[in-house]
Amino acid sequence: MAYATVNDVKQRMLRELSNEELELCEKLLDDAAVIIDVFAAKAGEDAKKVVSCRMVIRVLGDGEESSLPIGVSQATQSALGYSQTVTYASSGAAGELYISKLEKQILRSGNKIGSYSPVQELVPEGCFEEMV
Repeated sequence: MAYATVNDVKQRMLRELSNEELELCEKLLDDAAVIIDVFAAKAGEDAKKVVSCRMVIRVLGDGEESSLPIGVSQATQSALGYSQTVTYASSGAAGELYISKLEKQILRSGNKIGSYSPVQELVPEGCFEEMV
């Protein structure tokens, strides 16, 4: 289930979307919801909506043709020497859905100091308070 609608994305875009992009947008919003749930399932609905829109807008881009392949985060081209260098990143790159550092902060899941135990969620609420 998507956290944002195609209309939410359209309102934030700086350009009009084609019919193909509108169809793609709907699918990307569903994918973005899955990615967000992996990072921060308990985040607020407003935060999830904002992050979903930002992720999809990043993929849709500004409408200009890009010569970068999907997954490339940096590229260098030369002319007469026929040189081209591309760098593939493991965390977020051109043409793919990812959660940026700022978006992780919006979802309250980035760069926290401390620890977390997945077993902690299985312990009944208030169990430790009774022991103290």
